[in-house]
Amino acid sequence: MKTINHFSTALLNWFDQYGRHDLPWQLDRNAYRVWVSEIMLQQTQVATVIPYFERFMDRFTCITQLAEASIDEVLHLWTGLGYYARARNLHKSAQIIANEHGGLFPENFEALLALPGIGRSTAGAILAQTLGQRHAILDGNVKRVLTRLHAIDGWPGKKDIEAQLWQLAEHYTPQTCLADYTQAIMDLGATVCTRGKPGCSNCPVRGQCLAFKQDKVPLFPASKPKKTLPVRETRMLLLQDGQGQILLQQRPPSGIWGGLWSFPECSVDDNINEWCKKALGFSVRGIRPETTLRHTFSHFHLDIHPVHARLKAPTDQVMEGAPLVWYNTRQPDTLGLPGPVKQMLDKLA
Repeated sequence: MKTINHFSTALLNWFDQYGRHDLPWQLDRNAYRVWVSEIMLQQTQVATVIPYFERFMDRFTCITQLAEASIDEVLHLWTGLGYYARARNLHKSAQIIANEHGGLFPENFEALLALPGIGRSTAGAILAQTLGQRHAILDGNVKRVLTRLHAIDGWPGKKDIEAQLWQLAEHYTPQTCLADYTQAIMDLGATVCTRGKPGCSNCPVRGQCLAFKQDKVPLFPASKPKKTLPVRETRMLLLQDGQGQILLQQRPPSGIWGGLWSFPECSVDDNINEWCKKALGFSVRGIRPETTLRHTFSHFHLDIHPVHARLKAPTDQVMEGAPLVWYNTRQPDTLGLPGPVKQMLDKLA
């Protein structure tokens, strides 16, 4: 293996000059802010995260405020960021910290791992960046750097490849400057050792990189074996009352879009008017199909068939305790909405 000090020293020297030092979570840095940023950054780019992070911090300035908030408000601020289980886990973790840790963010690695939504790499990043504890990290950027550095064949998501990468991550993590090193290796992957068009001429460790020496950088890391994604279908009902309000229904707390508010859904084979009478208690008129749109999840495509309709008569039909609301697009409530639903509501507005 290559010398640890040579790699980390070269990386840290590069970071001093070219790394990112003014990200919002690096300013007024504390465990809470770093934690929220790390969760938001999972499978999401920095440029996308920044405005969400700033709005989130403006509303929830501390763990206690987050713990006391409703899940609807948390999901509302997450709308459009995707992977909503992250927001639900963040909220659950805040409540656990408030109730079991006196509102103080845990400083122990095992205690962090016990919180919902925090894995080995996220826990390591939080503790390294806020307390200078020595923990390796292995996010997507780091995997790409190490895979190219050692020209490792195979998809990094395979267990044996990932175990090898964890060994390398531990090997290269220095004993000091942990906050800077952790940010540096993530920055290298995000800004230089990128997935497409890597900037090898600007890389501080290209002299050690086997993929560079072999002129095979674009071949690493190997892509995930492709699978044909199955296609599912649903019909979303854009039901409007006499005042132009739209009926929304809260989804179950777990599963796809868990806890978010969406349009009522029925099978593409259902008779819409009969379904509305049976499921919602009112009849509709002016049934008009809209353009089908496709939303892709990690494991399947969802073809959404929107159908616009109006109530036949005024109603106060949203039963007490039922997860249904009439939503005013001109004065929107603070509800968490899936991306496609928000797009359709914005179009209706």
